[in-house]
Amino acid sequence: MSTSSSDRSGDPSRQSDPAARPSRRVFSPEYKLAIVAEYENAPNGEKGAILRREGLYSSHVIEWTRARDAGVFSAGSAGGAGWAAPKRSKKTAEQLELEKLRRENEKLKSDLGKTRMALDIMGKAHALLEDLSESAGSDEPPRTS
Repeated sequence: MSTSSSDRSGDPSRQSDPAARPSRRVFSPEYKLAIVAEYENAPNGEKGAILRREGLYSSHVIEWTRARDAGVFSAGSAGGAGWAAPKRSKKTAEQLELEKLRRENEKLKSDLGKTRMALDIMGKAHALLEDLSESAGSDEPPRTS
């Protein structure tokens, strides 16, 4: 008849996870084109109302407009499951290798400059120490020209 604290809390498998991740929304190309057209035709004061009504952000419309202008999707896209915006354009293996080699080249140029500067400093330090050792070896003060 007595209930323990574990009975009151319920079975953990039946409780919903409070930190469950929401599912990502997917918009069809037709929907995207319709929203972009409506947004572009709306007066400035009404654009925010469209976004609030649809639960969208201005970045959605900007991204969809760019995609439409680039011809990435059209009203009759295959699948109709929506269009996933590429974050970056696909680069070929040659382009990736070229970028990598350019970065490596810049790093090597920078390292070479540092090495040359260090070598110059070492040469000057060597000359200074040589002059000091010569002047310390003789009893005469060093001559200035």
